[in-house]
Amino acid sequence: MAYHHQQPCETFFVEDAYPQRSGHDYTKIIGRRKQEAMANELSRQASEAYLEDIIGHMKHMENETLPDVASIDIQQEIQWFMRPYLIDFLIEAHAAFQLLPETLFLAVNLLDRYCSKRVVYKRHYQLVGCAALLIAAKYGDRKERVPMIRELKSMCCSLYDEDMFTQMEWHVLNTLEWMIGHPTVDSFLQIAFKDNPAYEDLEVEHMSWYLCEIAMYHKDFVSRKPSVMARASLALARNILGRSDPFEGQDFEVSDVIVKLSTKVRTPSQVLFRKYVSPSMSRVAETLERTIQKQEAMNRRASPPTPPCEPAMQQKPIYNQEMYPGTPQKQPYGNVVNGYMTPPITPEGEYFMNGENKGYHQAPRCPVTPTPSGHNPYVQPQQYQPYHHDVMMH
Repeated sequence: MAYHHQQPCETFFVEDAYPQRSGHDYTKIIGRRKQEAMANELSRQASEAYLEDIIGHMKHMENETLPDVASIDIQQEIQWFMRPYLIDFLIEAHAAFQLLPETLFLAVNLLDRYCSKRVVYKRHYQLVGCAALLIAAKYGDRKERVPMIRELKSMCCSLYDEDMFTQMEWHVLNTLEWMIGHPTVDSFLQIAFKDNPAYEDLEVEHMSWYLCEIAMYHKDFVSRKPSVMARASLALARNILGRSDPFEGQDFEVSDVIVKLSTKVRTPSQVLFRKYVSPSMSRVAETLERTIQKQEAMNRRASPPTPPCEPAMQQKPIYNQEMYPGTPQKQPYGNVVNGYMTPPITPEGEYFMNGENKGYHQAPRCPVTPTPSGHNPYVQPQQYQPYHHDVMMH
């Protein structure tokens, strides 16, 4: 049988030109699209009508779900210098699973709230972070993107057994009394972009996210309200990109965050820098680095050298080349902070024994965090390394 080679017509690759598509199927597709458009319009109208109530509820919830820095200060084993390593791990895991931005902020909030209510052993710090990420992904992300426990185990270099992730997940939920919902900084940023059409700039949005994630590494912003962090990061991002004055129309709390955040952007994490140097994030990391270099060059030209005979005047903090300078030291154990002692200790007990969870559906008064099997409890494993070991440890 001979085939005639002829030029295909213009509708050769057009889906509607296929004969098997009937008019009834085409009508169903058009009807479904109209329904979706109508639902989106009704949702938009409802959100506009109840926007004030929604914002009021979010501001009420952010007060209820703020971590307590004073309680984290008096932790016995975990210290603030460990936090950047765990945040690096969570950012890499978040990127690997392609989760939503609010999932990362919610996971860090759950982690901090848990650490302000329970004494966390050093060997469990990464396990708590994984449980927080798992809970946050289940709460607000797409089902197909939720991490599998075996994948989290592989990222932790098989330091923990699979059942320990489930046990820690239940322990975190019971400790927080199943209060998962938290208005993240990303939620307030989205509201700000909708309220002011001038803010609808993808580069400004990416820069705001970048600044908010830089803030996650530092103790100074753990107990800051997400609404304040959103306003401060948005104002600082617009200033960095040459849009407006960051202090214009801001109250004292927001202005204070802007000043403190501007001193933390000089030495970001290399993991975070690589994330925001990509074209999909508008290369805002490079933009911020160029802005800092330009500002430092202007300061050097404007500041004359101090004569050697005069005492050196007080200068602004100088940032060294370490990745995380100026790590705050924890307070001596046993100090009374805000009228109370340390959080309730979770001693080693029989709550988790060989994978068997006693009282699984009813948490005891002092539930025990799971312990890695086959490990000496007095030898602390290097569990803060992500699956890229060269990033975490110096």
